[in-house]
Amino acid sequence: MANVHLIKLSVGTESVDQMQAWQQHRSQQRRDGLYYHLTRMWPKREAELLDGGSIYWVIQGVVLARQRIARLDEMTGTDGIRRCAIFLDPKIVRTEAMTRRPFQGWRYLKPEDAPRDLAPGREPREALPPSLEAALAEIGVR
Repeated sequence: MANVHLIKLSVGTESVDQMQAWQQHRSQQRRDGLYYHLTRMWPKREAELLDGGSIYWVIQGVVLARQRIARLDEMTGTDGIRRCAIFLDPKIVRTEAMTRRPFQGWRYLKPEDAPRDLAPGREPREALPPSLEAALAEIGVR
């Protein structure tokens, strides 16, 4: 079990499937066959993140998925600013829906506060709209 995770908004994303397609086919942020998320801040809790931590993705106000963090690499842009590339496992794991207010950047997420992975076979055949996922989560159905 990880000591800590990250939680991050997937800005402009409408569904888990859309996020996955972006990472696999459209994003230029790929190296060594892995997608990476680029951020200005370097996590101070790096060792804890690399010990099984994940990024939990907030899509339209609802946490719906996570990806295991594979590694952190330093990248310096053409502007000379040092950034952190968070390399992610290609497998996107769907989670129970959990509403989350907007925030900037990323935040640490304690394992006990993270939504559980959906059990095998519980993944929807067709993705529900995040607003419906949030409503179902609020009444305890998902």
